[in-house]
Amino acid sequence: MSYIKTIQLPIGICLLSLVASDLYAQEDNTSGSVKEIEEVVVLGSRKPGRSAVDMPVPVDSLGSETLRQTGQTEVGRMLQSLAPSFNFSSSSISDGTDALRPATLRGLGPDQTLVLINGKRRHTSALIHVNTSVGRGTSGVDMNAVPGAAIKRIEVLRDGAAAQYGSDAIAGVINIVLSDEPEAGRIGVSYGEYSEGDGETLNIDLNKGFALGDNGFVNATLNLRDRGSTNRAGLSGQCQYLAGCDANNDGIGSADPDGIDEAADPREASFPRQNFRIGDAESEQLAVILNAAYQLDSGELYGFMTYSDRESTSAGFYRRANQTENNPTLVDGEAFAPNGFLPLINTQIDDFSANMGYSREFADDMTMDLSYTVGWNDFAFMISNSVNASYINELRYGQNLSDADIRANASRSADAGELSLGLQTINLDFTQLFGALSVAWGAELRRDDYKITAGEEYSYFDYDTDANGTSMYAADASAGIQVFPGFQPGNELDESRDVWSLYVDAEYEISEAWLASGAIRYDDYDDFGGTANFKLASSFRVTDRASIRGAISTGFRAPSMQQQYFNNISTQFVSDGMGGLVAQERGTFRNDSPVAQAIGIPQLKEEESLNLSFGVVLEPIDSLTITVDAYQIDIEDRIVLSGGLTSALGDANLTAALAAAGASSAQFFLNGADTETRGIDIVSTYMMAAGEGDLAISFAANFTETEVTDTFTGGGLSTLDPDDVFSPQDISIIEEWQPKDRINLSFNYSLEKLTAVVAFNRYGEYTVCEGSCDNSTNRQTFNAKILTDVNVSYRVKDDVTVNVGANNIFDENPDKNRIGQSRAGTIADGSGDVFVDSPGVFLYSRRSAPFGFNGAYFFAGVTYDF
Repeated sequence: MSYIKTIQLPIGICLLSLVASDLYAQEDNTSGSVKEIEEVVVLGSRKPGRSAVDMPVPVDSLGSETLRQTGQTEVGRMLQSLAPSFNFSSSSISDGTDALRPATLRGLGPDQTLVLINGKRRHTSALIHVNTSVGRGTSGVDMNAVPGAAIKRIEVLRDGAAAQYGSDAIAGVINIVLSDEPEAGRIGVSYGEYSEGDGETLNIDLNKGFALGDNGFVNATLNLRDRGSTNRAGLSGQCQYLAGCDANNDGIGSADPDGIDEAADPREASFPRQNFRIGDAESEQLAVILNAAYQLDSGELYGFMTYSDRESTSAGFYRRANQTENNPTLVDGEAFAPNGFLPLINTQIDDFSANMGYSREFADDMTMDLSYTVGWNDFAFMISNSVNASYINELRYGQNLSDADIRANASRSADAGELSLGLQTINLDFTQLFGALSVAWGAELRRDDYKITAGEEYSYFDYDTDANGTSMYAADASAGIQVFPGFQPGNELDESRDVWSLYVDAEYEISEAWLASGAIRYDDYDDFGGTANFKLASSFRVTDRASIRGAISTGFRAPSMQQQYFNNISTQFVSDGMGGLVAQERGTFRNDSPVAQAIGIPQLKEEESLNLSFGVVLEPIDSLTITVDAYQIDIEDRIVLSGGLTSALGDANLTAALAAAGASSAQFFLNGADTETRGIDIVSTYMMAAGEGDLAISFAANFTETEVTDTFTGGGLSTLDPDDVFSPQDISIIEEWQPKDRINLSFNYSLEKLTAVVAFNRYGEYTVCEGSCDNSTNRQTFNAKILTDVNVSYRVKDDVTVNVGANNIFDENPDKNRIGQSRAGTIADGSGDVFVDSPGVFLYSRRSAPFGFNGAYFFAGVTYDF
């Protein structure tokens, strides 16, 4: 008796296999040959056994073996290697974004893709990306919280599905299906590092299935991933010490006419010039996953649990000894930290979800599925190797402590607070077959929770400024723990909202060749109201080897809890208009805050979308499948994070509000842009015999382009020029910071005990800009790059397999960075000998790097099956 649960989505979509070769062929055990099997939809069609060519929407289905063969240890990177429509951009020195990368589909935002686990809505991360990176102003799901060893397959629906699933499914849907193996087990260990000798990664997996009698199973996964940091920072060309570069009395750091500074302090020549850390954060994650089902006489009980605990450490900007506002000078004439310091951001991410459900079939071809899902994500910040500079002033001038006592009593670390997000969902779903007509209907209840917890006083307090904002001592110093001042009591909140939804979804076989489907859904949010959306889709088999398909749908995305309520003041480094960066205390204010109310910031409402798609499915010869799908996604009232608004705009209310809040600029979440996204997806797979072995060839490509068609302001900002509210850089992030095209070509060859995979990944052009973005000084287009991955595995015994390989084996990196630089300069010693000549510390763009900038990664591993 088969008791492995066939998971059904609570609100159906059509999921089929188009990419993964392991779903396209099976081995004939008697002859060793490969034979084609008819591809069958396993999720959401409400009509079991439907073949892929009949389906009206495109989906990638990536099996566990295909994911493992990428050689990647992070699920986000696995997806990026296999699904060209998926992007997993890297950035550096971007606070929490260093620990949690934004994941996007079809070039849209991280929050415009819905993620499911076993067909159930997944909660997002509590973090919102407020720094200058891909996904700025959005929150997405932590794609790395569930390890690859726990996954049976990942399905990526490349079509709008908000009418079926509700909020977020504008770009598409990603469904992570957990392993349901009932008895077998696997232990896997891998180790790798980059060619420069850093980023050492140890990954340990344990997966085991346990039978529950004859009617059920529990599948358990334990994963430990320990990743070292990488560093691709350039050399600092600025003077570090108080005497600095004043050998000619021409001002500290002022270059001589020949462009070379002369060091007045002999320590400059021996200072370690690679004092930034720019690359991947150090990270250690422990994850535990359970998936279970049990067949009863009347139905089936099922459920899952996911838990992960991740600790990451990344760095900020180096604080020099001669930056007295950050590193105050003491009585002995030395800075508090005599050689400066590199502040570190330590994040603790705890992620949990659990699901319990009951499904059953009735005699009249009706099914019912009742489930409850709960999940939460906690994102805590601990700052180390830093200092609250204002407290140094208080110890020196207010308490008259000695230098030794100041250094002994000033804490170098602080708890900077925590973000928390929770989601609870109840689903009740029914399906009914009426001959050629399949109907599904159901309801959903949700509760969203969001919480901000303040850090300790030392993390945010200004000790050398009085209640009127006046400095109490001779020199004012930076308040709060540097690099990430803590959340203040005024930032604390505990908010929730309720959502209820109703839907009807139908699918009708008009004939053997023609399938039509439709869905309508109504969602009601207690904070902004209701919205209704629809979807129509159809596929038609023109010949035995050719089909056409298409869909039209409306969609929406509700403003996230983070967009409505996140608020803090942080140090952000923004363009100085001359190719460099300056620090700015920028406040992110919730829309019901005194600052927002003072200038009339309007309440957020939902984004609305219109999705159109048309495609063809071709099978010109046996074992060859080709799909081509064109799409257009129009989004109105897109929620965006404004640029930094300052008193220079001339608004008296804004000026007064900024002064009261202690911020030099303010940014707000606004329904402020309309966008149009157009693109084409191409996917092809081919299976063939090659000598004594078998060869699977997979080609997949995505070409996409997003244009901001309009920007606008409302409420108290309606009199301002939208160009002053949304900077050219804000628009550029949406339009240009992700590759215009992605192409993957892979070859998978198997011969008895040997399997070899070679994959070529092309990352197309993308453009990054700083500040005004209006000239070549502030804009840079990065050329397309092709990365080559190789993975070879050999089955030593029936139960032992070893593998070796390399990702990006030819050590490709993005073009060298020439904009947004910092710490550039040339310095010579007293004899005129140059000891540093640097264009800046950012060798590669820290803003956007689609495949990172770490270079070649070499790895080896072993698995034991039992």
